[in-house]
Amino acid sequence: MPVSLLQRRPDSGLGNIRSSPSAPSRNIDWVLMVAQGALAVIGLAVIYSASHSKVPTGQNAPYGYFFVTRQEIFLIVAVLAMILVMSMDYDWWKDRSRFLYGVTIMMLVLVVLLGAVSGGASLSFDLGPLNLQPAEFCRFTVLLTVAVYLSDDRSDELPYHRFIIGLMLVGTPAALIIIQPDLGSASVLITMAMGIMLVAGAKLRYMLMITVLSIATVGAAVVTKLVKQYQLLRFTAFFNQDSRDPELRDFVYQGKHAIQALATGGITGKGWLQGPITNAKSDIPVQWADFPFSAVGEQFGLIGCAVLIGLYALVLLRIWRIAHLSRDLFGTYLCVGVFTMLLWQVFQNIAMTIGIMPITGLPLPFISYGGSGVVTFFALMGLVQNVHMRRYR
Repeated sequence: MPVSLLQRRPDSGLGNIRSSPSAPSRNIDWVLMVAQGALAVIGLAVIYSASHSKVPTGQNAPYGYFFVTRQEIFLIVAVLAMILVMSMDYDWWKDRSRFLYGVTIMMLVLVVLLGAVSGGASLSFDLGPLNLQPAEFCRFTVLLTVAVYLSDDRSDELPYHRFIIGLMLVGTPAALIIIQPDLGSASVLITMAMGIMLVAGAKLRYMLMITVLSIATVGAAVVTKLVKQYQLLRFTAFFNQDSRDPELRDFVYQGKHAIQALATGGITGKGWLQGPITNAKSDIPVQWADFPFSAVGEQFGLIGCAVLIGLYALVLLRIWRIAHLSRDLFGTYLCVGVFTMLLWQVFQNIAMTIGIMPITGLPLPFISYGGSGVVTFFALMGLVQNVHMRRYR
């Protein structure tokens, strides 16, 4: 005799009404997930449009699908990393933060000693078809460590001794990254620390101390010549954007053409693959990694730029909301750290594209080409989702 529909027990799986409303699988923030996915898809379109017509050094054939295909592979790995991070309670990651922090410090030391040298900097390990950049993955582990340490204190105001120790936890990897040298990645770690400490109750003079120490560290790196000449030229070019100095030519050239691409896009843009600067053979070198926002502006105009910034704003708002909903301080600090890193990196990349900040190597999150960066940000978003999925005790 057939079982009545009213008597049938519900199937297991997604949407299972037998599971508790507090079950992690029923508390994924799908708005955040869709916004993040939309940014990644836009990134694929931008990478293809900016790279398909470029000619590799010493070759006659264009790149074609080379970079976009690699980015698709990176995204698959990134999604798997995010699922892995989401699948385990963030307390599981909390218990392993010290071990992961130690591994991170070891990798940062090794990359300085043994890393592949590119442009005078030792930023990554050369693994044949891939380059592994520890400074990117460092964001995940340092965030965990700082959030764990500061969440142990329940006072409304961050005590000075805890501030100093927290500063050391961030300062050690940041100093190793500056030695590589990679000032951009170091600035992301410092910004993350400032955001968490501010929410943790740090006084204003503590924030000023971080700023002064950061400037002093960079100054010392310049004096000791740890910072390479090409990095100093980026700052010189920023303050002399009309310079005709041959040493500054490449940096001024990049910046001017990025601004020109944005300006010529108008309201609606030239259309996908129709940008005379973005789709030319060599007008903006490595545009798909460093200046993807200019590609969006030229091809999709002010409307496209507004949509992109709107998606970032939506992601940031959802992260901030999850920080408020967290069941504990540790989850709140994780979300605040991701919030400040994402906000700073988006601001820096867009600002350098429009000429109001010096050119750095910081990619535009989810958009720029690069494996280490996209995997790290997906893993960080996995932490945020983890906090949201387990906000009920």
